[in-house]
Amino acid sequence: MIAYIIRRLLLIVPTLFAIMVINFIIIQVAPGGPVEQIIGQLTGQGADITERVTRSGGDLGAGAPAPTAAQGGSGPRGTYRGAQGLDPKFIADLERQFGFDKPMHERFIQMMRNYAVFDFGESFFKGGSVVELVVSKMDVSISLGLWTTLIVYLISIPLGIAKAVRDGSSFDVWTSVVVIVGTAIPSFLFAVLLLVVFAGGSYLDWFPLRGLVSDDWESLSWPARIADYFWHLTLPIVAMVIGGFASLTMLTKNSFLDQINQQYVTTARAKGLTERQVLYGHVFRNAMLIVIAGFPSAFVSILFTSTLLIEIVFSLDGLGLLGFEAAFGRDYPVMFGTLYFFSLLGLLMGLVGDLMYTVVDPRIDFEKRGA
Repeated sequence: MIAYIIRRLLLIVPTLFAIMVINFIIIQVAPGGPVEQIIGQLTGQGADITERVTRSGGDLGAGAPAPTAAQGGSGPRGTYRGAQGLDPKFIADLERQFGFDKPMHERFIQMMRNYAVFDFGESFFKGGSVVELVVSKMDVSISLGLWTTLIVYLISIPLGIAKAVRDGSSFDVWTSVVVIVGTAIPSFLFAVLLLVVFAGGSYLDWFPLRGLVSDDWESLSWPARIADYFWHLTLPIVAMVIGGFASLTMLTKNSFLDQINQQYVTTARAKGLTERQVLYGHVFRNAMLIVIAGFPSAFVSILFTSTLLIEIVFSLDGLGLLGFEAAFGRDYPVMFGTLYFFSLLGLLMGLVGDLMYTVVDPRIDFEKRGA
């Protein structure tokens, strides 16, 4: 197992490198880089701003970095859209400030050198380091991802087992209707419905409209802080659970049905074991392999890919919103820094998922399988 872990860790390096290369090249051909963003803002706000920025030597204002190596580009020098009529020296100053005065391969090499020691640089437009920005948003995303994943598993596993045991019964039928509805309704639409009904829309005013905690949270006692925290999280988590429990429920059910029809289950019943002993003594361990082993990747998926619209609906400032704003505003340090970190985290969670197989069923040996 140690040799397998070492091989998987070594495989992460070329995989992560390939991810960064592909995304870096894609960004190079995409229009609307940070230089074009600044040019667009300046040409749209009047000459006085252009003069002020020009006089400051290309300084974009408080919080704007002077990076040594930019993580993207927007075409050859002098070909920026909207740059006609602007002083070429001003354009050159902008390029130098964002690091675009260097060839593409030099920018990429410098970026990867910095990322290898987890130096993600400074945001182009938000001010502050990428790490500080990510850390400031983590409380929202971890809260949504952690509680949603736990609740989804707590609902889906028992429900999936019950549906498998009662396959074809009325219970299986009407719960399947619930599962289908949960699958059909997008989480963000259900979030809007919850907001209208329970958060001061057209009906009830039971839950807050925005934020992870109340403004007076610091002054509350610890029990009141915990209650306030979950009071703010209730509607966002319910909206995310509705869209997430359906697929896991059906996965659990199908996994159990597949195992229940195996020969070893028939043999166990023939030996006189009760249905409970057969189900939890034999079927459970085999059927739950794929479900439990997928927990780490499921958490990462919910944490970083499923919260953007929920954050927007409930005015929560998390990683989903940060990534969207960085992509929309071409904030390359934030885009590439978060891509690198979360790709690395996802690859490590894939390894953790494999190790979970051996925890659930010690009979699994990746070394013997030649993995």
